[in-house]
Amino acid sequence: MISTMQGDDDVAKELVFDVAHLGHVELLTPKPEKSLDFFTEVLGMQEVKREGDSVFLRCWGEWQQYSIKLTASAQAGVGHTALRAMSPEALERRAAAIADRGLAVGWTDGDFGHGKTFQFHGPDGHLFELYYEQEKYQAPEHLKPVLKNQPQKFTGKGVSVKHLDHINFLSSNTVADGTFMEEQLGLRLTEQIVLDNGYRPGVWYRATNKSYDIVYTHDATGSRGRLHHLAFSVDTNEGIWRAADIFVDHHVFIEFAPSKHAINQTYFVYVYEPGGNRIEICSGGYLVLDPDWEPISWSEKERARGQFWGNKTVESFHTYGTPVV
Repeated sequence: MISTMQGDDDVAKELVFDVAHLGHVELLTPKPEKSLDFFTEVLGMQEVKREGDSVFLRCWGEWQQYSIKLTASAQAGVGHTALRAMSPEALERRAAAIADRGLAVGWTDGDFGHGKTFQFHGPDGHLFELYYEQEKYQAPEHLKPVLKNQPQKFTGKGVSVKHLDHINFLSSNTVADGTFMEEQLGLRLTEQIVLDNGYRPGVWYRATNKSYDIVYTHDATGSRGRLHHLAFSVDTNEGIWRAADIFVDHHVFIEFAPSKHAINQTYFVYVYEPGGNRIEICSGGYLVLDPDWEPISWSEKERARGQFWGNKTVESFHTYGTPVV
């Protein structure tokens, strides 16, 4: 949110962070048992609860109860994406701003692990919810850490993902979705791609100091409301190389082998989980500490170079998403 105070001839702008972070994602899968095996046995996530057609999963470094609600569905994709507000007042402010925009779904009583939510759609149709109240994770006795400033012991299972890092949506109109994030939710643009014709097919947004939490990438198929990928972080680049080895051993399709992004400087490997959703394992990136950060723009010519080390972006990045079209 940007509030203004009028001076004589000057307008001072104060940044107010109303959204704290990406809370959790409901991920849809047509192969629930195989997807569950991927997230628990390959990525090393822990099952917290089962309810109906859904299984709630957490990474070892998360303070909330869970970050993934894995739900059986006819098609892969995202059911909803949840953002945590900074305060009850911030939740009400943002709900009012979204309602004024005409994209509100309405209030719910909440779900496992968190209180009431305000649900709404983004311009391209993605379903979101905003909440504040949540239950803190309490590690069982066998997972209680010696280090009191981490939520539980390091499990060391599979890839051992530490926390949900970001979500990248495919969009038929990245500019409209990005503008909504800025004006209705108060997120800030960190980096963007600007084509020669002025269109911005990629926009990266942060909630607070982490360089990005939500990304919109242009969907070359013209489809609406699809998922590009969901990303989980590990502590080191060596963790990504190890993840790639684990993926090979488990016959998981690697779409984009380990490398380094130019945008946001994250190291990565991309795979498809059994249900068809694209998953990224990442590390690195940077923090934004300057209050007057100016978004970084990449030209069409600069992006034609490919990733940071010069390897070309795989073609499927522009067309493949879930649900599959």
